[in-house]
Amino acid sequence: MEVNVNLAPVDYGLIALYGVVVIWIGARLARRHHSAEDYFLAGRRMAWPLIGVSLFASNISSTTLVGLAGDAYHTGISVFNYEWMASIVLVFFAFFILPFVLNARVFTIPEFLQRRYDGRVRTYFSLLTLFLNIVVDTAGSLFAGGLLLKLIFPELDIGVTIAVLALAAGLYTVAGGLAAVIYTDAIQTVLLLVGAVVITMAAFAEVGGWAGMTAGLDPARLSLIRPADDPGVPWPGLLLGVPLLGFYFWCANQFMVQRVLSARSVEDGRRGVLLAGLLKLPVLFIMVLPGTMAIHLYPDLPRPDLVYPTLMFDLLPAGLLGLVLAGFVAALMSQIDSTLNAASTLVTMDFVHRYKPGLDSRALMKVGRWVTGLFMLLAALWAPQIEHFASLFKYLQMVLSYTVPPIVVIYLVGAFWRGANARGAWAAVVAGTAAGVLLFLLNGVLEVIELHFLYVGPVLFGVSLAALLVASRGGPPPAPEQLALVWTPAWYRREAAALRGTPWYADYRWLSALLLALTFALVLAFA
Repeated sequence: MEVNVNLAPVDYGLIALYGVVVIWIGARLARRHHSAEDYFLAGRRMAWPLIGVSLFASNISSTTLVGLAGDAYHTGISVFNYEWMASIVLVFFAFFILPFVLNARVFTIPEFLQRRYDGRVRTYFSLLTLFLNIVVDTAGSLFAGGLLLKLIFPELDIGVTIAVLALAAGLYTVAGGLAAVIYTDAIQTVLLLVGAVVITMAAFAEVGGWAGMTAGLDPARLSLIRPADDPGVPWPGLLLGVPLLGFYFWCANQFMVQRVLSARSVEDGRRGVLLAGLLKLPVLFIMVLPGTMAIHLYPDLPRPDLVYPTLMFDLLPAGLLGLVLAGFVAALMSQIDSTLNAASTLVTMDFVHRYKPGLDSRALMKVGRWVTGLFMLLAALWAPQIEHFASLFKYLQMVLSYTVPPIVVIYLVGAFWRGANARGAWAAVVAGTAAGVLLFLLNGVLEVIELHFLYVGPVLFGVSLAALLVASRGGPPPAPEQLALVWTPAWYRREAAALRGTPWYADYRWLSALLLALTFALVLAFA
């Protein structure tokens, strides 16, 4: 199959214009930073629309664009289960956890877990998050961008293209901090959605509409609920594994929650996450189904991750191609800038500031910028290795399945059970991590057993939960300030009384109910 990858001058011009704009924003905002809070959390003054679109843009990155279309091409639309589940997870977050995180006035989620437990948990989770930021989030985005540039410049080594992307993405993030990330995310969301809609419409017309897309296609490929032996998203994995991964990604992952931490109020944080959940629903039509259409258009692609780039270059005319490419680059930049800023925040606030509390805010900002550059380099070195995995999306979910269950357990159980203490939390981390390493060796390396990655997470969750429950029984009880971070029915009744008289359109409870209704209607339509 030959794909025309020639770009017209107008295409290059649009991409260059986008690059100039975002670097200008980073440089301009750099002059406004006067403290670590300004640099890492945008001064905690962000409004809910910016939070919502930034969450969406950071999640729907080039990694996701490539991964969703590729997985739909390879196994069917069941990959969308990760997207709609985000709406449910974000409603849960808005109700039970977000107010406590924001009121704690922390810089990082590991810092919040230290408030609930102790410093050992904070150190472990910071190190784990830094590892995942490099090998999963940033490296995955760089690899997706490398695939695209490889089509344009086939003579270049993918490692070279990744290095160029790394340098470009790091410039405005180093300069502008979280404010630059959030403001550029607003631009990137518009470009991303325009690009995705244009790609979908072009592919839909090329394949002959809905009838053409479904002709000769196994109906199972258009079903979200799949049997227990399905290689993509089996239904037990949908019930047990996908929510677990979703909870980590949306409620504990620093590079996502950092936007929420920048909110000017609890209500802005809540409305922001609910907006992000709403924006996830159209993803089925504009990012997943194009992969299904590509089954007819390009039946012989060498790897699924090439679906989205191929759709762009094969279907779009000059000028429009440049606009969509700018959207793709925007998506790439969005996740990279998010993970870099989150990683520098973790190192600076969870390690440097913690052990050198005498450093002033300007010194902390300087450390953050140096750390951003270092992590960009490490991610660029690792990204080419992702080529050895079956697909980008499976790589991302597999790594998380083996690593995050212990953190999900202590975060989730600690939010509701007053008996969870520091001794139990550390036991859960040790037991869950050891079990994860053992299971990875048996399942992923030696292949002694065969276990779907969506079943790995629940198994490790169970091991970690048992360790937390048993060890907490013999340890000292949590302090009163730790118990203040635990949700209770009495706390909810006080909040409900405070919200009495609030119009329905401003009440997060009604907005949450509406979002859940839309989500379940969409799932039932494609069940």
